Parts: sequence; C-alpha cells; structure tokens
Amino acid sequence: MYLTILSPEKEIFSGAVKSVKVPGSAGQFELLDNHAPIVSSLSKGEVRILKEGGEKVTFQVEGGFVEMLNNEVSLLVSSVKEN
Repeated sequence: MYLTILSPEKEIFSGAVKSVKVPGSAGQFELLDNHAPIVSSLSKGEVRILKEGGEKVTFQVEGGFVEMLNNEVSLLVSSVKEN
C-alpha cells in the first residue's frame, strides 16, 4: 500500500509501506494492506510506519486526519516531529 504524510508546511513522507499505526481519537489502530475504507481524526501521539523493506519509522504528531481508500493512505497532520 502507499502512504503519504502531509503537514501544512511540506510533505513529510511518501512511499510504499507494509503497515501504519496511528493514534486515532478513539484509540490507536493499525492500517494494513486491503484495509476497509476509513476516515478518522487523529489525536496527539505516535505514528509508526513499517516500510516495505522492513525499516521502521516513527513520528510524533499533534493531531490531524487519516484516510484510507484503495490501498492509499493519506495522513494530514498539524505538526510532526521525527523520532
């Protein structure tokens, strides 16, 4: 699946991933290949990405939104800090 993370300032991440774990406002959840379409608000917390090659990347976000449709995940975040 393909992930794009955008902040108001710039594109933070773009690429193929195996999974994305996000801090949903109702609790943390993970998006995997062929996940059902979803739109959710995000609260402050950690976004964990597992890239296709097995590399793990984490970011701290202050909130935002996530959308998944047709194996494309978009994260729109207010601010981000890479760990």
